[in-house]
Amino acid sequence: MSLVEINFDGIIGPSHNYAGLSPGNIASANNAGAISQPRAAALQGIEKMRANLRLGLAQGYFLPLDRPNRQWLSGLSTDMTNAEPHIRAAAFSASAMWAANAATVSPAPDTADGKCHLSAANLLTMAHRSHEWTGTLAQLRLAFADERHFAVHAPVPLPYGDEGAANFMRLCPSHGEAGLEIFVYGKTGGPFPARQHLEASKAVARAHQLDPAHTLFIQQSEIAIAAGAFHNDVVAVANERLLFTHEQAFEEPEAAYAAIREKMPEAEIVIVPADRVSLADAVQSYLFNAQLVKLPSGEMALILPTEAQANPRVWGWLEEHVAGNGPIGRLIPVDVRQSMANGGGPACLRLRVVADPATVDPRFIAGEARLDRIADVVTSHWPEAIAPSDLGRPELVEQVQAARTALLSACDLSELA
Repeated sequence: MSLVEINFDGIIGPSHNYAGLSPGNIASANNAGAISQPRAAALQGIEKMRANLRLGLAQGYFLPLDRPNRQWLSGLSTDMTNAEPHIRAAAFSASAMWAANAATVSPAPDTADGKCHLSAANLLTMAHRSHEWTGTLAQLRLAFADERHFAVHAPVPLPYGDEGAANFMRLCPSHGEAGLEIFVYGKTGGPFPARQHLEASKAVARAHQLDPAHTLFIQQSEIAIAAGAFHNDVVAVANERLLFTHEQAFEEPEAAYAAIREKMPEAEIVIVPADRVSLADAVQSYLFNAQLVKLPSGEMALILPTEAQANPRVWGWLEEHVAGNGPIGRLIPVDVRQSMANGGGPACLRLRVVADPATVDPRFIAGEARLDRIADVVTSHWPEAIAPSDLGRPELVEQVQAARTALLSACDLSELA
């Protein structure tokens, strides 16, 4: 079996809007009340997937969830007509597009039973995301249904918040070899909530049958959370032997680096100093919310938002790193402005799964022809623009649901309706 890293991107849903529902997410808060462009957003995400395919990377996708979530509203004894605006917006949220929060994934080489384990995240800290897991779990169980190769787990129960792979990193000699799994948790974050609970991380590690000798739990920096790094992947990212991190990503950085090196001596840690790139610059540019990948040529590349290229301090440091023959040899900016404006960069949009693509339900694997079909549906059915005041309009609800139904049909996944 040939194991490769597959990036499963969340297709940006037709209900994509800027309601500002996520305290601690600076971009989301700053753009609250703005007019979103769901069609342009989804097409930007599709183009990112096309670009990855052209780089020779394996690519999959997840579909938007059913919105508005009438079942969730019913549980709150209301509906779209009568719900208060903030509840209506939470039911309408398209945040499942950020697939990095869908689950935590432990590849087969790391687990005692030799299966790839996936645990759906409960996302309980934020109301608008807390009801995603049912739809996410249904997709995970369908995409990774082959029990010879996968084990899919329900979320960690209350009260322990789990936000998935956005607070998880894996270091390894290569994707197909056993590695070191690093769970990053938060305690406090000043004015903002810490979203990943240590007990949730421990529960996922137990469910995945991980070897404690090859597992670490590291605290996220309280300063970073307070600066807007609501997930660890806003300040650190890893791939194979390389950890690329901001100097202020972890609460006790030197102890964290020492623990990593003790368990994986060959790890290479590249630290971006705060006096060159501040936390504010890192959060604004989403420098670390990038896809750190190895290309078929063997070169390590950073697929990062155009906002990073536009920030002179961030881009200056990156260009120096590349010119100095650092481990990251190529910089690939991508346009995901619509996602960025709501607080999610290239890394937020994808869930990394190390597996043999032949073991995954082929309906979730992307190719150029399939992406063409998806783009056609988006162009024909996705709303062009949504203002927050539109969320209560019955016509918009009908359009959003018809758009998703058309996409499910085009992808031969109508059983998810």
